Amino acid sequence: MCRHLAWLGAPRTLAQLVLDPPSGLLTQSYAPRRQKRGLMNADGWGVGFLDDAGAVRRWRSSRPLWGDASFASVAPALSSGAVLAAVRSATPGMPMDESAAAPFEGDGWLLSHNGRVSREVLPATRRAESVCDSAVLAAHVVEQGVEHVADTVAAVAAADPDAYLNLLLTDGRRIVGVTWGDELSYLELPDGVAVASEPWDDDPRWVDVPDHHLITVDSGGVHVTDLEA
Repeated sequence: MCRHLAWLGAPRTLAQLVLDPPSGLLTQSYAPRRQKRGLMNADGWGVGFLDDAGAVRRWRSSRPLWGDASFASVAPALSSGAVLAAVRSATPGMPMDESAAAPFEGDGWLLSHNGRVSREVLPATRRAESVCDSAVLAAHVVEQGVEHVADTVAAVAAADPDAYLNLLLTDGRRIVGVTWGDELSYLELPDGVAVASEPWDDDPRWVDVPDHHLITVDSGGVHVTDLEA
């Protein structure tokens, strides 16, 4: 499994979002509090964000986040109002290079997958950045259209009932998340909204999104929809 988070709001530094919170992604890379499968997320990490011109920028690595001194040095100087970051626990048999680390990118969207899925149920695509299951799933979601993400996830789950398909996406204007096998949580703050695999602190304002739900964050606020209703 993996851990991921998205931020949409006023610009914050990557350090504020990824490294500084007491139970943030840095801590979740070696001591996650809510992870159901796996003990650590030491198989790489990635941060994607939209720059001032709206272009997608990414920094990914196959190293554990806690051992990357270069990122720790630069993260306080990089800021954005739209960020998607993840730490990775690789599915057995999947590649270990940085191209397999989320976030993936397609059509202006940043995408992260927390879970596993059989590649046999996913159509072949040249858009995938890696042969790993998460990258192929990300490319499939983009090809089907993010507006259809709930239907795409349901179809993949029907083809692979053992799949875990938690997704988190942003295009700089929206955050879209799907819970399918694990929860997400969100935190509304005066300057923006965070959505994460697990809360980055003990703030009581964090709200859990139940399994099999869709969460969307946009200029109109936070919207949570039951996918089985």
